[in-house]
Order: sequence, then structure tokens, then C-alpha cells
Amino acid sequence: MAEQWREEGWALEAKRPFIITVGKKLRPKIDAIAAASSLLPDTPLLDQTALDWTAGLAAEWQTIRDEMEAIRTRDTAIPALVDVSPDHSGIAKGGDWKSFFLYGYGARIDANCARAPKTVALLERLPHLNTAFFSILAPGAHIPRHRGVTKGLVTWHLGLKTPREPERCRMQVDTEFVHWEAGHSFLFDDTYEHEVWNDTDETRVVLLVQVRRPMTWPGSIAPDLFLWGVRRSPFVTDAVRNIENWDAAYKAIEAEERD
Repeated sequence: MAEQWREEGWALEAKRPFIITVGKKLRPKIDAIAAASSLLPDTPLLDQTALDWTAGLAAEWQTIRDEMEAIRTRDTAIPALVDVSPDHSGIAKGGDWKSFFLYGYGARIDANCARAPKTVALLERLPHLNTAFFSILAPGAHIPRHRGVTKGLVTWHLGLKTPREPERCRMQVDTEFVHWEAGHSFLFDDTYEHEVWNDTDETRVVLLVQVRRPMTWPGSIAPDLFLWGVRRSPFVTDAVRNIENWDAAYKAIEAEERD
């Protein structure tokens, strides 16, 4: 199904117009404003207790895991990240990194949300939710060093399915290392360069959540406007369209199971 999806050309070419060129030039200045206005320190790893929802959501990890596992029974219908977002082609090769999006830069993926209703009900309580998806990393996968789009966001990972030797499945954020364990979570600033290795023969799955960075006003205005532009750029609109098209594969498998 994935090959058919690619051959039919549903994945859009990553042709980037003027708005993205300008955005990349503005990003360092916007990030500097976000850092100066931030209510969190400008460090790679952050204290997740500064966000009052993290403990409550982490406590529901088994409920979230169960919905994720039900979705993964139809694993061939979960797209590789590169098929969702061609912009990630430099770091996401083949099917090593799959993603099941519930929210993407403010866009609610209704069909996917319907497949994880308990998880979505929990996510809807979060203030300033930007993105949420199940991030699925194959055995032996490696994600090269990269950085996120804007310091106006912070990223939270909740371990759902993790290898028996967690230290062998790790991420380096700037100079610091972290690894995933089921039911455990951490918060970080993905504008620091980070790199991921899964040196095990097991799949790693986390719930990845991005929310607006807590900032003072009026310093938050520029980062919020930048994020508004990102949400309306082809970086996001193309990805949402690709997710909607890929959903046909998921529905086809569901139909086969009903027949």
C-alpha cells in the first residue's frame, strides 16, 4: 500500500515558496526573542513540572499505550514520517520512523483522533497544544542530528513501548543524553540539535507532544506570529493533506477486517 501511495503521487513535492525562505531567515531572531521572554530556562532539557499537566498525562500512560497498540495492529497503514512530510527526508529514511498524527501544528486529524478517543480526551485538556502523535522508531534506526522549527514550542515525550535495554535506545540533546522508559517522560527544547539511536532489536514508541512555550507578554507576540505563519505554510498544509490521503490505506485495512 505504501508503494502504491508513492507511485500515485499523493505525496507532494517539497517545493518551498517565498514564505518559507523568509521564515528561515527570521527564525534566529524569533528564537532569540522567545528565549528572552521565556518563563522556562533556555536549556536543552527542561523541568517538566513547570507544566502542570505533565504528571497527570503521564499517569494515564497505560490507557494511551493500549490505544496505541490497537492502532499498531494495522502497522502497514501507519505512514513513514517522510511520506507525511517530505521536508523530513534528510533525517527520516524509509520506514524506520513512522508517525501516527492526532494533531499537527494545530490541525486536528479527525479520522486518527477517532481511533484514539481516550488519548484525545486527555490531550484536549492541554493548554496551547500544537502537535501530538505516536512516534514509532524501528529496531536499528538512527535519526541524524537536527533541530526543531521554533523556540516558541517545547517538546514532551512519554514512553509507551520501550526496549528491554533502555540505555541502548537514546537521544542526545545538545551534549546531554536521555533514554525512554515506559511510563516515564521528559521535556526538552528541540531547537537544540538532537540525535536519536535505537541500537536494539525492539521497536520504540512514544507519545510526542508539543505545546506553546510559556512566555511573558509582549515578548510572546513575535514567536506566536511566527508560529501562525508556520501553520499556514506548505510545511504544514502539505503534511496535513498527505495524512488525509494516507488515511485511505488505513480505512482499506479496516474494511478488509470487517468483511
